[in-house]
Amino acid sequence: MSNPEDPTRFRAIGRKSVRLSLTPRDLMEGEVLARAWAAHVITLFPQAFPGVLGQSLTGKALAEGLWQLHTHDLRDHGEGPHRKVDDTPAGGGPGLVLRPDILARAITVAQNMAAPGTPLIYLSPRGARFDQAQARALAAGPGAILICGRFEGLDDRVLTHFNVQEVSLGDFVLTGGEIAAQALIDATVRLIPRVLGNQGSIEEESFSEGLLEHPQYTKPAVWEGHAIPEVLLSGHHAKVVSWRKAMAARLTKERRPDLWRAYCAMHGLNPDEEPKL
Repeated sequence: MSNPEDPTRFRAIGRKSVRLSLTPRDLMEGEVLARAWAAHVITLFPQAFPGVLGQSLTGKALAEGLWQLHTHDLRDHGEGPHRKVDDTPAGGGPGLVLRPDILARAITVAQNMAAPGTPLIYLSPRGARFDQAQARALAAGPGAILICGRFEGLDDRVLTHFNVQEVSLGDFVLTGGEIAAQALIDATVRLIPRVLGNQGSIEEESFSEGLLEHPQYTKPAVWEGHAIPEVLLSGHHAKVVSWRKAMAARLTKERRPDLWRAYCAMHGLNPDEEPKL
């Protein structure tokens, strides 16, 4: 019989009932919650989770059962006394490659635990660029199964056999996929209703309409000789909205011409014209 004073005790009725004093790892323990968005992470370093995901609003939402996080230790499926999970590349070359049979075991366990239709994603620099639209699509689904690579990556046959979707955070290489997985989860989980609390902040932030976010200011009105733009202090709501839209357009044109061209194509605008303030 469980101890009612045990701080890790919870009831699996759609959400967790936990205490804020729990350690980050405690947030990940327990049964699968019905209807909660769930991230399943296949990794050689489960101790890296929840990491930053256990802090601030995402951590609070995790404690409240608005989403769940499960790690699957790839080493548990390894072979031999050292639980070996990799081998040398076929055809020679440096480094090691994660074995397909080992990965298959971990993937099967994760898929059996995850909700039907949960996408299987491999964090890879050769994958399609992850963006806000993909984060919204993931947030609307049951969750995600994420494979964190290491060494020279994983056997390519796994990608074909399991129809794995490759996703990249940018044109750079990390030591492993754990940091990328946390970034992807954070970008997605914050879009789940009630996680941020203020849904309006999501609607006005960068990429919400295909543009970068407008500049933000707060008190004092003048700092180090720099003043807040007068229009923001005017109290004229329509002018403030117009100024913010124009600044978002201008910043996007200057800093992300790729986004600006896509935005103009979508709205029938001329990308060579200067946004008007």
